[in-house]
Amino acid sequence: MKTEERLLARELRAREGLSIKGIAGRLGVSPSSVSLWVRDIKLTPAQEQAMFTSAYRRQAAARERTVAKRRRARVAYQEEGRELARRGDVTHAAGCMLYWAEGDKARNQARLSNCDPDLLRFFVEFLRRYFDVQDDDIRVTCHLFADHVKKQREIEGFWLETLGLTERSLCKSFVNVYSAASKKKRVNMLLYGTCRVGVSRTSVVQSIYGSIQEYGGFERPEWLD
Repeated sequence: MKTEERLLARELRAREGLSIKGIAGRLGVSPSSVSLWVRDIKLTPAQEQAMFTSAYRRQAAARERTVAKRRRARVAYQEEGRELARRGDVTHAAGCMLYWAEGDKARNQARLSNCDPDLLRFFVEFLRRYFDVQDDDIRVTCHLFADHVKKQREIEGFWLETLGLTERSLCKSFVNVYSAASKKKRVNMLLYGTCRVGVSRTSVVQSIYGSIQEYGGFERPEWLD
């Protein structure tokens, strides 16, 4: 047994109220050994409070570093988008303007909902062409009305075929059931309901945001936060 380290560990625990990890780091021994050596030493209320405060501060500092790191990444992705916009590619500009008008303004996901098959097909091709998005990265969610229930599988198949995707991309569909007051009169308004297409990739949506700002000549800081 490491008698000297054991005695010092007990002293640090009792006198300074150090955590087990803190003692292990200072002495260069394993936390499991320290835990065994000091298990009978009870900390004072003041020491417990100090340890809690120290741990909270470390956690808060770690969170701040993570938040800052992720924000720097979003800034970099937006700059990449600005660079794409400066190339003057008409199709790229069209995709970005489409997203500006119709897309969700989420921070880490690029999602767009619509009932127009050609519009959604164009958006999927935009994702594939400019962001190297693979088909299995794309998620499709159908939003159906009550009169679509019997044709749900047919409608889901329609959207997957239209977008050139497989069932691996299909998420659970949402069905808006009839309300008690509707008298079931809402029929045949949207033949295939609406479809949401999305990809969960921060680099994609932030690049689009950067491009939109470059094309539009404005700044939108809240898209970073």
